[in-house]
Formats: sequence, structure tokens, C-alpha cells
Amino acid sequence: MSNVSKRILARRAAVQILYQSEITGVPADKLVDEGLVPEEAKANEYARELVCGVSAHRAELDRAIGESSQNWAIDRMPVVDRSVLRLAVYEMRYVDDVPQSVAINEAVELAKRFGRDQSPSFINGILGKLAREEDEK
Repeated sequence: MSNVSKRILARRAAVQILYQSEITGVPADKLVDEGLVPEEAKANEYARELVCGVSAHRAELDRAIGESSQNWAIDRMPVVDRSVLRLAVYEMRYVDDVPQSVAINEAVELAKRFGRDQSPSFINGILGKLAREEDEK
């Protein structure tokens, strides 16, 4: 399996773990540490890196998402959308070998797979705005 394919699977698993964490109230990094994760995440170090990174930077990620989403408080967003956004913003800010365009595209694909009908365009809009703000810095 190629590195790209492994990363796609890692992102899927990470979103599922972040979602599970929100629903159960169990911290995502604890779910990983206890092995309470999808099978494909158990041997995938990148999935672990993503989940632990999002957990460690959650307050900052939420602040960035909240500031970029017009008329949408982060706690009112669907759990799946919130999970995908956190993952993507983490990759955009902290994973040096993932270009912003790839992080955005992968997030849109995750939204198509797990979200509602309007999720892909909603996520694309927020991430696009964040990318433009980063470029202006």
C-alpha cells in the first residue's frame, strides 16, 4: 500500500476516533492509548499522530475554526463536520509535508464520505478562508 493510501486511511480512522470521542466524552488520545479505535488505526502511526495532535491543540483549532465560520458557533456544527475541520486545520498548521491544498481536498473527501449533503461545501468554505488568511501572513 502506498504512503498516500495509508494517509487516506489514517485520516478516515482519525475522523472516526475524533467523532467517537465527542459522542462518548472519552478523550480521543485515551481512546487511542486503550486501543478502542477502528482496526485500520491500530497499526497506523499517522492516525495516532493526527488524533494526538488534534487533542493537544484542540482549543487553538476550535478558536481558528470559530473565527473563520461566519454565523456558526463551533458547538452548533455537526459533530462530523467539527471533527473533519479540526483534523484539516491541524494538518494545515502542524504537518509540514502536507500542502494546504491537500489537507483541504482530503477534508472535503471525508465530508463527502461521512458528512451531510452540505458538509463538503461548508468545510471547503471554512478551510479556504483559513488558507487565505495564512497566505496573507
